[in-house]
Amino acid sequence: MTTPQKVYFITGSTGIAAATSKLAAQAGVQVFITSRTESNCRALADEITALGGICAYHVAELTDEAAVREAVPHCVSRFGRIDALFNVAGISGRRFGDGPIHECTEAGWDITLDTNAKSMFFMCREVIQQMMEQPISDNGLRGTVLNMASVLGFSPQRKFFATHAYAASKGAIIGMSKSMAAYYAPHKIRVNVIAPSLIRTPMSQRAQENPEILEFMKEKQPLVEDLIDAEDVARAALFLLSDESRVITGDVLTVDAGWTVSG
Repeated sequence: MTTPQKVYFITGSTGIAAATSKLAAQAGVQVFITSRTESNCRALADEITALGGICAYHVAELTDEAAVREAVPHCVSRFGRIDALFNVAGISGRRFGDGPIHECTEAGWDITLDTNAKSMFFMCREVIQQMMEQPISDNGLRGTVLNMASVLGFSPQRKFFATHAYAASKGAIIGMSKSMAAYYAPHKIRVNVIAPSLIRTPMSQRAQENPEILEFMKEKQPLVEDLIDAEDVARAALFLLSDESRVITGDVLTVDAGWTVSG
């Protein structure tokens, strides 16, 4: 009997989300993407489809509870189940007022925590409810969740990356994910975290254009002496989403080219 194709629900449509979606589709996974920007979703879905992959999308504002509750059934209606959720969508709140705590604005704090942590709560809640209702698949699991954190949640850098609301949001994601992993393991649902450092994505455009940060990366990320490519994070994410990691849960995989061990 032919094994059904896996279904991955990925939030976000650029950067790491786009790289992971494309690699997953190339590996034969059916991909469902959602983000707030219709043009990005459509462009990514069209690219995957043109290369022979299977991809659908739904536009949603993930900080809106009702929008998330609408997005998840769209995926199930299209593909029948959800084997894995990869929560990638998030922001740097710097332009909204994030920064060192004594300078951080209330708006910067609220927007950053809502976009990075509250949206993930909404997505996890709806998708895990779906997974709990799914039969156990051939790999012995009902589903897998992978949440996006950051090394800034546990390895701060004061000179260039003093965004304390962002760090708080990423630390919250790690704590939530570990608690989820403990609770849902008996239900055959895995929950892990991936924590990158400075990656070449649209969100890191400020850093990419700052000569001081680029020089700093030669020491802080010595394996590449630069920003990390999104595809490197995507490959690590695919491992944690796939059956190759079926007995791993409650873990935080750091993808940082040496950031956390380089002072």
